[in-house]
Formats: sequence, structure tokens, C-alpha cells
Amino acid sequence: MKAAWYQRKGPANEVLEVGEQPQPVAGPGELLIRVRASGINPSDWKARAGWLGRSEMPFPLVIPHQDGAGEVVAAGSPELESRIGERVWFYEAALGRPFGGAAEYVALPARQVQPLPASVTFEEGAALGVPAMTAHRCVLADGSVAGKVVLVTGGAGAVGRYAIQFAKQSGARVIATVSREEQARSAKAAGADLVLNRHNDDLAARIRDFTGKERGVDRVVEVAFGANLDLTMQVLAPRGVIATYSSDAVAEPVLPYWPLLQLDAAIRFVLVYVMDAAAHDEAAAAIGEGLRGGWLSHEIAARVPLDEIAQAHELLESGRAVGKVVTIS
Repeated sequence: MKAAWYQRKGPANEVLEVGEQPQPVAGPGELLIRVRASGINPSDWKARAGWLGRSEMPFPLVIPHQDGAGEVVAAGSPELESRIGERVWFYEAALGRPFGGAAEYVALPARQVQPLPASVTFEEGAALGVPAMTAHRCVLADGSVAGKVVLVTGGAGAVGRYAIQFAKQSGARVIATVSREEQARSAKAAGADLVLNRHNDDLAARIRDFTGKERGVDRVVEVAFGANLDLTMQVLAPRGVIATYSSDAVAEPVLPYWPLLQLDAAIRFVLVYVMDAAAHDEAAAAIGEGLRGGWLSHEIAARVPLDEIAQAHELLESGRAVGKVVTIS
């Protein structure tokens, strides 16, 4: 089968190769998927690049990408044979395994393979997985947001855009922050009630005007925890929750302990790869409801042939893409 892989970590155009690899076989409890599209996550390019000094290879050869979509073509157990021919999306294909979704075929445990409605394209299915599950956890792990105000930073990002939709579907009013106009359009299309430009707007003042309170944000879905901590401390409501899944710019932030204590605030750190099985299943079920109901939408920034995977990684890594970058196989 055609696949992309790397045998050492480094820049995409130096380490990624495309060629032939043995086709996997579905083992007991597994499904074999003909992959049609594979989504690239920041964790995919960071793992390949050796981010934060993690230069050791987990396996001698790695086929990257956690997420994707395609068709089930074989089953490793008789009870799974009824799923052959099913359109599906999958998640965490490369978690603890050497062979992810950047290939024509992948074999995965059946619980990581979810139905994809006919109304959803394979490219859109490949955009789900890690970002949609992360978004669901950030928005809803700490209880209902009905009637509450949710602030989503990076509202046009892969996680942020899904977070806006889960929050709106759950009855929240949603504020999103973005960096440029094309991101604002994406966040508005996702359903944000107020979209603010973090470079041009007085964020704290605009948020207070929107909520009508000095501290009116009940939940923050945070892509840049350390960099945005000052804003958070200006607008977070008493008993508010900060659900953070990244802090690239300030990797080791200093916490304002006493102000957080006086708010009786909670900080939830969200990493999809270590969420328990129940959280994964809840997120998958919610994603399925959104797909069947037609309210969960997707932003695809680029569709790139698998042969050009290095360029796809570079595009995502550059920060220029608004939406998901997917490879087509």
C-alpha cells in the first residue's frame, strides 16, 4: 500500500517519505479501513518535529496522523463483519502504535472506528477525531453550560471551532477570539455570538459589555493558557472553569494562586490521549449526534495528496491555514 512515514524526527521536507509499505491485517476486535482522507493535528507535526526536545523515535518507523476517514473493508472478528462496507471516521490511530492514518489502509480497534453519515465527506470526517473530542471535553466535562457564557480563545482553530458549536448546541452564549478577518468569518459561521480580534479589540471591555457583568465568563476553552491568563483573570466569573488544552507561547505559566482561590475557580487540563474510555465514548456519541443532526460543521483549509504530505505539514505548522489540513489517499 502507499503510505507516508518517517524514520527520524526533524523538518517535514527532510524526514517524511512516501512509498510502499506492507498492508496491515485486522486482528481480533479490529477493523481494516481503506483510508480516503487523513487529518493533520498539531500533535502530529510536533511528534514528527521532535517538539520540546523529544527527539527519540518511539518506533523505528512511524506512519503519522491520528485521525482520518474511509470505508471498512475487512474485520478481524466474526461479530464485526456486519460493519464491512461502512463509511467511518476514526481517531487516535497512531496512539502507542507505529502505523497511523497517513496511508491507504489502517487497522484499528473497532471502538475507535465510528459511523460517518453519507451527508459528510471523507475530508470532513478526517477533521473530527482529536479536535472534536477535545472540544467536547473542554466544553462539557464540568457540567452543563446552558444559560452560561463560554469564552473560546482561538475560535477559528480546529478545536475552537468545534467548541463553539458544542457550546451553542448546549444552550450557551459564546464569545470567540481570533487574530484576523478570515478567522472571524469562520468563528461566526460556527455560531459565535460575539467574535473579537485579539490584536485590535479591548477584549476585557468588550466581554464585560457583552455579559453585562464585571466578571461574566463562566467557562473558558483555552488554546493559549499562559499567554491569555491576564485576560482570563479579568473576566472569569466566581466558580468559573478554565479548560485548557494548549499553552505553546508560555509553556510554564505562573499561576495567580490567591486570585484564583478567591474566585473558587477550577482549572481543567484536557489531553485527549489520556482521557478515559467513558470520556472518549461520550465525545464520540456527541459527535455522532451532531453529524446526524446536521449541526456540526467543518472548516477544511486544504486538501493535499498524500504524495505531498510534507507540504501539508508545513502549511499547518506555519499557522497560515484557517481550518483543517487533510491529506487525500
